Amino acid sequence: MNNTVFLNSLRFVLLILAQVLIFNAMNFMDSINPLVYVIFFYWYPIKGNRTLFMLISFLLGFMVDIFSDTMALNAIASLTVAYARPVIMRFCFGVNYEFQNFSFKNTTKVQRITFMALLILIHQLVFFSLEILSFAHILLILKKVFATGLVTLVLCTLFSSLFSPTSE
Repeated sequence: MNNTVFLNSLRFVLLILAQVLIFNAMNFMDSINPLVYVIFFYWYPIKGNRTLFMLISFLLGFMVDIFSDTMALNAIASLTVAYARPVIMRFCFGVNYEFQNFSFKNTTKVQRITFMALLILIHQLVFFSLEILSFAHILLILKKVFATGLVTLVLCTLFSSLFSPTSE
């Protein structure tokens, strides 16, 4: 248990630093800014305390907001993803994820990528809907969601394959 807490704390800090120092400085085509800290929601233990997870998710988004000057958009989007995570897991993995012996190792790569893509999609939808805050610009919102979401998904998939924990 102590090892899990240390590992999640290290991930928390490193993802904030990576997002703030590296990925916030990147702007592909002047509008695509990948939000790779979303992979934290993928890596967080399945059977973890849900209340603690919601609090950590809020703090993660809030810390990124402080350094990015985005007025709590990341905090709201992160909290929404943390709240919706069990529903997304049930959609991607079925009721199997509720059993004690469930592990990502027992799932297919398609299920894991679908899970990550849905986490990113929900995060991006909430983030850009609140950033633009106008249904008159729905095409701009969708363009930003899909462009940024695709780049974020590619980077998160690479991170997941490179830094994937041995026991989930």
